[in-house]
Amino acid sequence: MTLDEKIVNGLRVLLAIVDAGSFARAADMLDMTPSGVSRAVARLEQRLGARLFERTTRNVSLSDEGRRFHEQVLPLLEQLEEATSAAALGRSTVRGRLRVNIDPFFSRLMLGPRLGAFLRAHPELQLEMVNRDQLGDLVGEGFDLAVRFGFPRSSSLVARKLLESRIVTVAAPAYLKQYGRPASPQELAEGRHVCILFRDPQSGRPFSWEFHKGRRKLELDPPGQLVLNDAGTLHSVCLAGHGIAQMMILGAEKLLEDGKLVDLFPDWPDERFPLYALYPSRQYIPAKTAAFLDFVSSLSG
Repeated sequence: MTLDEKIVNGLRVLLAIVDAGSFARAADMLDMTPSGVSRAVARLEQRLGARLFERTTRNVSLSDEGRRFHEQVLPLLEQLEEATSAAALGRSTVRGRLRVNIDPFFSRLMLGPRLGAFLRAHPELQLEMVNRDQLGDLVGEGFDLAVRFGFPRSSSLVARKLLESRIVTVAAPAYLKQYGRPASPQELAEGRHVCILFRDPQSGRPFSWEFHKGRRKLELDPPGQLVLNDAGTLHSVCLAGHGIAQMMILGAEKLLEDGKLVDLFPDWPDERFPLYALYPSRQYIPAKTAAFLDFVSSLSG
């Protein structure tokens, strides 16, 4: 037991003795032995340098110093009890302020249309979402958690995978009419097609293009005049027929179903890109954080 723990324990014993009127009854209330109660009082008196109780064979009462100390410490202990109860409640009740650093595309595409239902389910929650393409200093900037696409770098943060999306290589019918359809992924590296590149926010360089089929993997670095860092712009430029792009099928399903975009290599279907939650500790996760993580995980369905 540390010194601070000894003091707090002594304060609780002090209050119990005052409430019970004797060391023996205080011991029963606290599930301690009478000798344990006496030792706790002795440690507290030694720490304070003052005698707290006047003892006789028949009763026990506060000394003058003990009475003054009791009057001063009682409100503080009541506040401590309230704070402890509030913290415990926060681990089981979705309430308070939750500040989230979140990927802009995912925020607009998946969260925006569904946030109303989540907030109505948790009326005591105040949610602040900050859209960023960079993680930054999660703890230093006061965020409770971050939601980011991509594989997280090694750090002290806890990383929990929430969902993953298939990656597709697509083009608009207008592009295919003008330039033709590539026969294989390798053709894209030869410079005969217009490829729209997307910047990796971690490295600052364009993503390589990967193609996965079971255990087989191709990795290419096609040339490209245009490099983007916004998924919405990637969609619009590709839909306009400017070039070929790799994108998550998450958010592009309807475009593919309606024929506005064409999956060029359906026989290479196995590349996946994950969405992770990052937060400071896996111990004592507040209920508000757990509720938000469960909500985001449910959005893939």
